[in-house]
Amino acid sequence: MTLRPKFWTRPLDTLSRLEWEALCDGCGKCCLLKLEDEDTGKVHYTDVSCRLLDCDTARCGNYPLRKQLVKDCVVITPDNIDDIAVWMPASCAYRRLWEGKSLPDWHPLLTGTPKSVAQAGHSVAGRVTPEYQVDEDDLPNYIIEDMAAEDTS
Repeated sequence: MTLRPKFWTRPLDTLSRLEWEALCDGCGKCCLLKLEDEDTGKVHYTDVSCRLLDCDTARCGNYPLRKQLVKDCVVITPDNIDDIAVWMPASCAYRRLWEGKSLPDWHPLLTGTPKSVAQAGHSVAGRVTPEYQVDEDDLPNYIIEDMAAEDTS
């Protein structure tokens, strides 16, 4: 199966599995551990990555089995995007398209190269610590800017 031209302009629920997967820019932001404020519900990102994330490449070390290996892993699908889009990074293609926005100009589908993500400063590669190096009680010390609300227009 091939990707249809400009498939990202179509409704999300009409995309093939291949097209859906191709929306991911590979930034790794969704693989950062998050803390939710119990009082406000606000989600805070940390610069601590899931244990499966390769911190040098921002790619999952076992993408096909990620959900089985990491019970808290959330697999983004057209069926759950309505429930999870608000805590996803504002730069995320899935969230942006769900919000009716376009892909950011640095997205690999527009630039033709996966390097454009890092060149635009959106990759977590080389900027995160794997969770197995951080004590869970110390996670609040690793909170970073609010990626769920950052402006990437």
